[in-house]
Amino acid sequence: MFEYINGYLTEINPTYAIVENNGIGYHINISLNTFSQLKKGQECQLLIHEIIREDVHLLFGFIDRQERELFRMLITVNGVGANTARLIISSLSPVEVVAAISSNNVDLLKSVKGIGIKTAQRIIIDLRDKISDTDAEINQIFGEQNNTLHKDALSALTILGFSKPAIEKVLKKILKDNAGISLEETVKLALNYM
Repeated sequence: MFEYINGYLTEINPTYAIVENNGIGYHINISLNTFSQLKKGQECQLLIHEIIREDVHLLFGFIDRQERELFRMLITVNGVGANTARLIISSLSPVEVVAAISSNNVDLLKSVKGIGIKTAQRIIIDLRDKISDTDAEINQIFGEQNNTLHKDALSALTILGFSKPAIEKVLKKILKDNAGISLEETVKLALNYM
């Protein structure tokens, strides 16, 4: 199994990239999210997921670990193949997919071409326990700085006697709606919602 490939990007389009490494050009299937972060002619590193079937060997490339992990979770769902998973993470950002699964948003998943109500429901049922509203998701959505802010605010509000689930829900909304907010402002806003 390949972990990643480093090389020169000789060709790119919204569905695949050709990465040359030691004189060999690798055809790598990519999502629109990855495509948007690459430029022809640059050196790049793509994280790889390899699929080997009787009739074909396929490489799927991802710009970051979160996108690849989401892809790997999606292909574990019955009825969601590699191309369908790539279509999902091309139509919606990884953050939107995680949010849709966490909040049981069938309509958002259904908005992806080729995903019906049953498949959307199956994705949510199969993956909702794997994707939680804990620090891992918050780190993906808000990044390292807001994750620290989240932990500090959570600690302060817990000490004040509020329940962790209620705090998590409020903090998620506050941090999503208020970029660059300070710890003091976060706690004050949270107290207004509690």
